[in-house]
Amino acid sequence: MARSQVSVVTVIGAGIMGRGIALASARSGYETRVIEPDENATQSAREEVAKILARAQEKGEIDAAAASAATARLAWAKTPDAAKGSDLVVEAAPESVALKADIYAKLARHLGPDAVLATNTSSLSITELAATSGRPARFLGMHFFNPVHRMRLIELVRGLETTDETVAIAEEVSRAMKKETVLVRESPGFVTSRINALIGNEAFAMLESGVASARDIDKALKLGLNHPMGPFEMVDLVGLDTRLSILEYLQRTLGEKFRPSPLLVQYVKAGRLGRKVGRGVYDYPE
Repeated sequence: MARSQVSVVTVIGAGIMGRGIALASARSGYETRVIEPDENATQSAREEVAKILARAQEKGEIDAAAASAATARLAWAKTPDAAKGSDLVVEAAPESVALKADIYAKLARHLGPDAVLATNTSSLSITELAATSGRPARFLGMHFFNPVHRMRLIELVRGLETTDETVAIAEEVSRAMKKETVLVRESPGFVTSRINALIGNEAFAMLESGVASARDIDKALKLGLNHPMGPFEMVDLVGLDTRLSILEYLQRTLGEKFRPSPLLVQYVKAGRLGRKVGRGVYDYPE
């Protein structure tokens, strides 16, 4: 499948990552379909996409015609049959092997044999997910970063049976989205999630033991290590429950050094999940 043959991209899920991936696809010229059964999530995604495009216009990054064209390329659907005719499907569902496997099973009857299926997982086994997909050779990880419209990196992760052609298709689509790629051999947490989980977990341990305040820890890493965001700002954006799930998986697969901080566990039990609920390490008043 050459670059010119990739014309239809479908995104599964209209959450924070799914909507960002869909917008990147639409802005790149692809006919883009978003499959999301939850009407509230779809409405939220549509509103967020409109805001991002409006801000891009205000900053002079795109003109009104380009924004209108990107919006026109986006189609919103509730059921898997909307994926019919897709060249690439990017699944951006929550981090559950069982949930993702169920999605792949429902997609299977609607995808052609050459369609590539990618998962946006940040830590789960690509080979394990590929085995549930029915198309392991045409399966890989495409790990985008939040916010998708600003972050330039995509980790491309090969499973055991991922073909070179499948990787090449993902690379071409990534370049069309104006992203840089790194190719990663499957390993728990890949590159970025594995390192970031350790940094964030240590930040919670330091906060719990009173080494410094959350704001000063964030400030230290931004100004002292040139990180664009502090670890607590990052975890509030990603979601504390998501980070906890990643750490628990890394602990199971890589050992005790990834054991989640007790303070992080407490925050999640208290419902302090980050920006998406208005409260995490920091408060986000409406």
